[in-house]
Amino acid sequence: MTSMSDPRDLRAELESLTTEAFRPELAGIDRLPTLEIARLMNGEDTAVPAAVAARLPAIAAAIDAVAARMARGGRLVYAGAGTAGRLGVLDASECPPTFNTRPDQVVGLIAGGPPAMVTSVEGAEDSAELAEKDLGALGLTADDTVVGVSASGRTPYAIGAVEHARRLGALTVGLSCNAGSALAAAAEHGIEIVVGPELLTGSTRLKAGTAQKLVLNMISTITMIRLGKTFGNLMVDVRASNDKLRARSRRIVALATGAPDEEIERALTATGGEVKDAILTILAGVDGPTAARLLEESGGHLRAALAAAGG
Repeated sequence: MTSMSDPRDLRAELESLTTEAFRPELAGIDRLPTLEIARLMNGEDTAVPAAVAARLPAIAAAIDAVAARMARGGRLVYAGAGTAGRLGVLDASECPPTFNTRPDQVVGLIAGGPPAMVTSVEGAEDSAELAEKDLGALGLTADDTVVGVSASGRTPYAIGAVEHARRLGALTVGLSCNAGSALAAAAEHGIEIVVGPELLTGSTRLKAGTAQKLVLNMISTITMIRLGKTFGNLMVDVRASNDKLRARSRRIVALATGAPDEEIERALTATGGEVKDAILTILAGVDGPTAARLLEESGGHLRAALAAAGG
């Protein structure tokens, strides 16, 4: 079922949003030289990191809550429509190769499903019921987290996802780019990154999209750091699924251990290519099975496994 709003009410609502504000000083932008338009866009983009910085305490609090749930086996689910949905799918899809997460551990839901990644699906973003259906297919539990993403903060699909998840006891985060948004109010953790009106009126794939990408980067990356998916700033849970990543695996082991190439190759062979295990065999002087056991006992945290091995 899709909600039907009075077009006049919707227009008034949009006109009240910072992300939809018209900037008369840019009304002649199409007459400017290309380099000047590029300078304008670049200048606009420089404001985004400062807007994110203003909300870092809220972002950090949300991340700590997400990590606590995921440490208990919970999943991280992004839900959004249009650009916001695509950014969530992008962030989720990059977690398995980067952090060796299971495909179902970080999930991106976009209103309208996979076809909406490349085309507009009529009315999908206006349906809170569709969000409930999509989340229902995941069998959501109280250990899971749902992050609703919407530049406007009013998208029914994102709000519906958060409200449904909250009713089930899941952790909820609402990420929007307008102050006082319905999405942030609906979530346990509201994050509002106010980047101001766009260069092109209402084109929230620009500054708002950049802000959302930066925050999603933080949520997934720092959560994975908290879960022990890194060793220092090294991606020790990287999945070596191609030649580039296999070379990166060897380099990570080298940076972590300082061992010669021959020892690194032996360690990776002995541990089935598992970077964490290989590092542990070298630094702690243990064999592959012992490294695997120590890591399992430490919940996958390499520093804790090293300490347990006396390394």
